[in-house]
Amino acid sequence: MAYTDREDLNYLGKLYLIGANKTPFLNRIGALSGGGKTYDSFNFPIAQPWALRAADQATAVKSEATSVSDTTEITYTRGQDYNTCQIMKYPYGVTFAKRSTPGEISGLAIAGQNQPVRDELAFQRMAALKQMAIDLEYSFLQGSYVAQSTAATVAKTRGIIEACATNTVAAGSAAIAKSHINTLVKEMADNGAEFDNMLLFANAFQIQSLTALYGYAPESRTMGGEAIDTILTDFTKLSVVYDPFMPTDKILIADMAYISPVFCPSEGELIRDQEVAVTTAKRGGFLYAQVGLDYGPEEYHGTITGLATS
Repeated sequence: MAYTDREDLNYLGKLYLIGANKTPFLNRIGALSGGGKTYDSFNFPIAQPWALRAADQATAVKSEATSVSDTTEITYTRGQDYNTCQIMKYPYGVTFAKRSTPGEISGLAIAGQNQPVRDELAFQRMAALKQMAIDLEYSFLQGSYVAQSTAATVAKTRGIIEACATNTVAAGSAAIAKSHINTLVKEMADNGAEFDNMLLFANAFQIQSLTALYGYAPESRTMGGEAIDTILTDFTKLSVVYDPFMPTDKILIADMAYISPVFCPSEGELIRDQEVAVTTAKRGGFLYAQVGLDYGPEEYHGTITGLATS
């Protein structure tokens, strides 16, 4: 978008941000406060998975004779899961003329009502920071991985939904059912999920569908309705969270104990508010961050995909 000038109108009235702007996933992993991990590299490791062989009563059980002679070694191999940071840049700028005329009001003006925005530059910077937050919410959930190969490559972090390859249940366009939840949680248990801090993320449609599925309203003369915020399963308790940036046809179950934002600091700063040199009749800068998602072992999370959306 272009810089802000006097054609961008100012009004009286209290400021209200409208549209989808809640970031529950980001908030639960430290948001933009700097509580995440830092690396001096764009690419970063997130897990070194390894596994034991299937349990049995044959492989390692020996007779007295073979216990002396059998020296065949077994090697347990490891792998590596990794992700990448993505560059995020949000320029903003306000003309000198716009900054010097906060008293120019458009629309309905009534004496004694809320003041107009007095510092346009501060407002634009605040708006850019909120935009970064919802872009990160989307990226951390729905991001599609693109590795950086050259300086011209637009590297993209892998979101947790794409990462869930081991534990996933395909609904086949059916409405959400208890069997979907039970099958996924059992699959996660079978694959070694820790179940430390389990949250279920869903968009508005699936949230209402879950309430309709699990809800039970006792008879009351004064209160009606249901709102499911917790689902109890045989293996773990799931706290239900509405997230406007979840795909409508998917549900995510994530162990938040193993998820963190990752920053590649720019000259020591996680999020830079870089003022640009004044060479024209405007003042501004840009917010800049190099950030990705560490979701830990993808086997600790799971998804239900292909759900009905109407």
